[in-house]
Amino acid sequence: MGYKQFSYMNISETTSLSSVSEGEEKLEIALLLGNFVGSSHFASTMLDKFQRELAQLGYRLIMYRVIEEEIKERKLPVSFQAERTAGIACIEIFDHEYCKMLCSLNIPLLFIDSPADGFNAPLEADRLYMDNRTEIYSFVKEMIRRGKNRIGFVGKYMHCQSFYERYMSYRNAMYVMGLSCPEEYCLIENKQELSGYSRDSWNEYLTEYIRKMKNLPDVFICANDSVALDVMQVLNSLNYSVPDDVYLCGFDDSPESRVVTPSLTTIHIHSQDIGLSAVQLL
Repeated sequence: MGYKQFSYMNISETTSLSSVSEGEEKLEIALLLGNFVGSSHFASTMLDKFQRELAQLGYRLIMYRVIEEEIKERKLPVSFQAERTAGIACIEIFDHEYCKMLCSLNIPLLFIDSPADGFNAPLEADRLYMDNRTEIYSFVKEMIRRGKNRIGFVGKYMHCQSFYERYMSYRNAMYVMGLSCPEEYCLIENKQELSGYSRDSWNEYLTEYIRKMKNLPDVFICANDSVALDVMQVLNSLNYSVPDDVYLCGFDDSPESRVVTPSLTTIHIHSQDIGLSAVQLL
């Protein structure tokens, strides 16, 4: 219908806005989103700080939703204009080849979280992460102090770099404390989907896996709050009680973590600091 998807400016091909005059300063920051960012996502708070700081510096923030076809074909959003773009920030862009294409644009580029490194060469761009290690170690130590020695992990650890770091932090903490990480307590199935996963298929996987367990662990550490709430829902459907039968810990400190019953133990992310750091890096 002629709309420019997710752009806050109505840019026509026939107007003078379609190109930058010689010597004119580029004042647009492109925000590329791989998925919609809801209130439960840490980036919802981060983006508020990010946009306010950019505005004070005289920049406009233009948001683009990168759809699945564009990721597969390594294409930029239709209304993206490289000649007007001073910098690019990416959130939920977790396809490594697509990220490599963005690195080749020769535009200042920042990934706020990124694809899991695995065996890939590091991306040639700035990358910004929350602290995914410190508080997981502190949580494991506290659980052991309370006599909770059987601790598992839930989440697709190769979904993104942050999930990978949280999983490895869990394993490292268990190793340092002299405990093993039994595979039956680690629900880390990963189908390597490029654009996310089906919520229904993920919950089916959790249900099937937990139902087969002879004994639940004392604690599940979850990759984020959304995963923790999925686990809580599945446990309730199987007539398990949280926290009577098993403890849960999420990550993000999302609003949803405080409205569920019982409220969810979760690790806080300093989203405002991330937003400020993102502007400074760009």
